Amino acid sequence: MSDTPAFLDGGRPDVPDIVVPRGMTPFFIPDRPVRGRLVRLGPLADALLNRHDHPPVVAELVGQVLALAAAMAGALKFRGSFSVQIKGDGPLRLLLADCTDTGALRGYARTDDEALEALLAETPHPTAAQLLGQGYFAFLVDQGPDREPHQGIVGIEGETLAAMALHYFQTSEQMQCHVQLACRQTENGWRAGALVLEQVAREGGTGALPEITEDHQESWRSALALAGTLRDSELLDDELPPERLLYQLFHSEGVAADRPRALAFGCRCSRARLAGVLETFSTDDLDHMTVEQDIVMTCEFCNLDFRFAREEVRGKA
Repeated sequence: MSDTPAFLDGGRPDVPDIVVPRGMTPFFIPDRPVRGRLVRLGPLADALLNRHDHPPVVAELVGQVLALAAAMAGALKFRGSFSVQIKGDGPLRLLLADCTDTGALRGYARTDDEALEALLAETPHPTAAQLLGQGYFAFLVDQGPDREPHQGIVGIEGETLAAMALHYFQTSEQMQCHVQLACRQTENGWRAGALVLEQVAREGGTGALPEITEDHQESWRSALALAGTLRDSELLDDELPPERLLYQLFHSEGVAADRPRALAFGCRCSRARLAGVLETFSTDDLDHMTVEQDIVMTCEFCNLDFRFAREEVRGKA
């Protein structure tokens, strides 16, 4: 335990100090109603996914939701965090990832272990829909206590995580999009990535086109056809730089890459933060949580244990 009082101890725990300088690359096709983001998590995916001992089918979805959160956060102008939350009644009860405006990325999954074991015994390679069941898919932008959070929520629809995200865009945002998500364990460890395309207004604004001309539609169809040629192996290839991959996909359309953004291992837990959570419990609750004079709290994101002496935590009267 730290010698510093828990409520003052804001030091970062011993977690990987990993930054991917070109983790998210925005791009657009000049004079066409198309923009997008390419996400390559590289070794960051391995560092994040290895914090937990999930079965590969669950780890793959955690990697995908991490890449999706990074891709969507890169499209917004905000200060705070952007979250993707998918909650269902299946063996995989919760998928959560968030990315800050500075690119700090974290995520985790919550499972019903018995139900998951039973499903995997019947179906070794279940779909995202089978794992999640019925529930909701939500995006949340949290810019701090002084501003109301913005949330969009829809029911889970689709067999894959990418299909669920597309359903969200079509239902909640009424946007034409393309989403490709990939995550797998390679010879270099876990890798995850995303390619997101959006149809935008001719003047450069976002959202659905107010008047979609045939030329706009043809440009969008061309971009979709080209994006459809992307293989997961290319999306996850460390040796293929983002700009090179974008050129391979869209060079016939004159693609232009914008300034890449860094992504980093971004768990924001600390003893001070968790001590603040403990202070909200009653003294009776704290007593029930105590084992051998200590209370142990585990960060769901980075899977680190924080130990607090019961005598240091006051709680509510």
